[in-house]
Amino acid sequence: MTTCTIRGIPVSFPFEPYPLQKAYMEKVIDCLQNETNGVLESPTGTGKTLSLLCSSLAWLSMKKAQLKLNMQNPEMEEASEFMKSLNNELGKKLGNNSNNSQGLFHLPTIIYASRTHSQLTQAMQELKRTAYNDMRATIIGSREQMCIHPDIMKEQLSVAKIHMCKLKLLSHSCHFYNRVERKKDSPAIRSANIVDIEDLVTLGMTHKFCPYFMARELKHESDIIFMPYNYLLDPKAKRALGIQLSNNIIILDEAHNVEKVCEDSASMQLTSTDITLCIEEVTEVMKAMSNNVSSFMDDAGPKDFSEKELCDMKEIVLNLEKAIDEIEIKKNVEMTTFDGSYIFEILGKAGINEENYVLIINTIEKIVQFLSAVKEGPFQRRGNGLQLLQDLLQVAFVSVSAEFREKIKRCYKVHVSEEEAKKTTDGWLSKASKKAGRVISYWCFSPGFGMSMLLRQGIKCLILTSGTLAPLQPLISELELTAGVQLENPHIVTNHQVCVKIIPKGPDNEPLSCTYRNRQNTKYLSSLGRTILNFMRMIPGGLLIFFPSYPTLRMCQDHWQQEGTWTSMNSLKTIFIEPRDKTSFNNVMNEYYAAIDKPNSAGAIFMGVCRGKVSEGLDFADMNGRAVMIIGLPYPPLKDPKVILKQRYLDICHAKDKQFLRGEDWYSLEATRAVNQAIGRVIRHKDDYGAIILLDNRFSSAVVKSQMSKWLRNRIEIVSNFGAGMRDLKLFFNNAEKTLPLPINKARRVLDNTTNQSVPAEFDVSSIYKQKGVFNFSSHSSTSADGPSNLVNIHKRNPTDIEQGITKKKKIVIQKNIVPNNENLDLSQTTSTKEFIAMVQKALEPRDFQEFLLCIKTYHDTHDFDSLKETLNKIFSDKPQLVYIIQGLSHTLNRRIRLCLPGRCPRSIDRDSAACIVSCCFPGIKHISNLITPIGSSISKHIETHSENRMA
Repeated sequence: MTTCTIRGIPVSFPFEPYPLQKAYMEKVIDCLQNETNGVLESPTGTGKTLSLLCSSLAWLSMKKAQLKLNMQNPEMEEASEFMKSLNNELGKKLGNNSNNSQGLFHLPTIIYASRTHSQLTQAMQELKRTAYNDMRATIIGSREQMCIHPDIMKEQLSVAKIHMCKLKLLSHSCHFYNRVERKKDSPAIRSANIVDIEDLVTLGMTHKFCPYFMARELKHESDIIFMPYNYLLDPKAKRALGIQLSNNIIILDEAHNVEKVCEDSASMQLTSTDITLCIEEVTEVMKAMSNNVSSFMDDAGPKDFSEKELCDMKEIVLNLEKAIDEIEIKKNVEMTTFDGSYIFEILGKAGINEENYVLIINTIEKIVQFLSAVKEGPFQRRGNGLQLLQDLLQVAFVSVSAEFREKIKRCYKVHVSEEEAKKTTDGWLSKASKKAGRVISYWCFSPGFGMSMLLRQGIKCLILTSGTLAPLQPLISELELTAGVQLENPHIVTNHQVCVKIIPKGPDNEPLSCTYRNRQNTKYLSSLGRTILNFMRMIPGGLLIFFPSYPTLRMCQDHWQQEGTWTSMNSLKTIFIEPRDKTSFNNVMNEYYAAIDKPNSAGAIFMGVCRGKVSEGLDFADMNGRAVMIIGLPYPPLKDPKVILKQRYLDICHAKDKQFLRGEDWYSLEATRAVNQAIGRVIRHKDDYGAIILLDNRFSSAVVKSQMSKWLRNRIEIVSNFGAGMRDLKLFFNNAEKTLPLPINKARRVLDNTTNQSVPAEFDVSSIYKQKGVFNFSSHSSTSADGPSNLVNIHKRNPTDIEQGITKKKKIVIQKNIVPNNENLDLSQTTSTKEFIAMVQKALEPRDFQEFLLCIKTYHDTHDFDSLKETLNKIFSDKPQLVYIIQGLSHTLNRRIRLCLPGRCPRSIDRDSAACIVSCCFPGIKHISNLITPIGSSISKHIETHSENRMA
């Protein structure tokens, strides 16, 4: 660890921070010291998350020190001159209010929020490898991820899980929840400082407590709490969260989506079908009560509502249906739209107002819980319609002040449209309707509306950060944020690491323009396909291609398949297409990485869409992504009523305040921000390199170029000659391969010189060139180019799904002009092997430990892999929790590992057996004698020394 002083705060960092990382940390500490909001942009791959965590926790550590001093000396007048001087000095470094009555004894909590749980998991892994891993950290997740009750886990819908959980709590029938209070102070919980979702679930399964509610208990004593940022910005989620925000610090990472989340979480949509469903749900409960159906009543348990409340609720939903049906949709106007306050007129006709909405919400809650408990019956309901009505009321009545009502008139619109009739094969169930149904859309167009609700909680400061926030001023204006600290960091990479080309025409001089009108032009589609085919021949490794939408992707695929271009592409690089469902997505990603990883692989192509999972959340460092191609500009649908109304809203705001974007500028920026995010998938660390190829002539416009990421603008080159552009790209990759650190696959082959198999692109071999040794099993994981690294994290499971590529991104760093010699390698290997042996000895029983050492020594002498595998299986088949030892040995052999646990093994015929644990950790290995020689020699020496010591 390296320590540097920034604004008087000593910050520990895993390596010597770069100047731009110091600049970033200085801005973070500035926000904390002066309790001012900050908007900080630092490109992907510049160590933003690590810098954010280290700087904020360094400040918090000093705050803790001051608090401890204050508690020891509450009366500073009676303290010694030295103690007063020390406290004052700490106060100056910590900033405002550190010496006032509140600052003396209040320790703020850092609430670190990001867009997805996978991003949060990655951030927690970063935290584990810092000097601040002694800080107490927990994560707030959903029941979907954390509930372990078998009955609730069977439910498919999240809403059903929520209400079934609440029902079991009311009836005290969840034994997992009942054990939370007893277990929260147990050593198993208290011994781990940083606890992520999988840690909590594993502990919950082992000790039979509820991980979901345990996380909420742990948050009270946590220094830093991780959570998705919709939990903070969504009024529906925030009420149930129960987190104290006052005097705490909020960090919103990956905040390029905050505007949209603020708007979407404050918006709702309700259809005539939803209201009909509400009526049916209430009616079913009324029938059950009047008929006293025994099975229905037994399953549901005691009710908290009366028949009168049910009758009142049915009258409300019937009146609401009537009010919505009476809204006239005019045929001769562009759209039927009203001011935001019109929603209260609709609800008022149904008898819902600010005086009784709380009572109605509570009644709906009870009815839905009752319905969620029903497990039988041909007309089983789960309260989905009523849940939507409840959500609408929570959004509409998030505040009842006059100021709030006035803001709704300005920031909201109520849009009414006809509901599309759903086709059904069950004709006997369908009912002819003389009048089309309605869709009531209650849309918020001001992200500042949701942000203001957060800022009113009395937080100390708010930090928004991402790799793509610029231009900053329009963002700040829309969020209605006072941002005293701002930063637009440059990128860490140099010009010879990035090649940015705009290709305005194909090889046949056909203009490349993916406009709505042109995207069905067969000449354009053919030229686009040939352009990709030509350029991909110059690109090593992985190629990412992002389309503006799924329909455009499918259209191109169909056309290229018909004319044979697809076959030609696939013969050069295997093509993978981004699926929409989660299960298929993980499988396809694993197959893509495996295709890149194959010996002598020419690489692979991954086709996705802008704003999709791949373009927003994953990274493709090194050979996993040597180039990205952007097809067109992903503009929002021009004729979409919501898009039209958003542009009009911004035009009105711009007329009053020029800091706001005009509607057309916002429309353009929506596309370029999505492009900037997609581009950021490729350049992931300081030694990475790649090409960015923009396949649309509209990228040449000054407006679009001005909205690209700042670090890209001066590197963009418009290609006027197609052939010259291909030659430039080829020359770029030739020079990069000669002057920059080798790609991971090539580095492995040079280092091993014994096998043509490659390792995953996330494998970190940077420590091979560090003095600490080759096989360092005890250090924390590293995603930094220069930071300490590990080969296996003995405290953590090794995920087999796509999240491994997200949360444990590793980078290769090879220092130039340093050639490791065998003497140094042997020495370091011996040192680290002792650490590995000590770890194994601690984990195993003495007899198993001796057998483990003996089998490694035997393999070293005989090279009998089958015997090695048989012995290791014998030792570990009933100890799946110790699989990290096999993984450690696997990493020592430089092999790809696969974690197998009982019941979860993809290779095992008997899914309840762990007998294949070694086979999966060593897939396909036949000849590894040269690889195991170093550790085998070290273990042999260890056994000999151990034997001599015993004899002595």
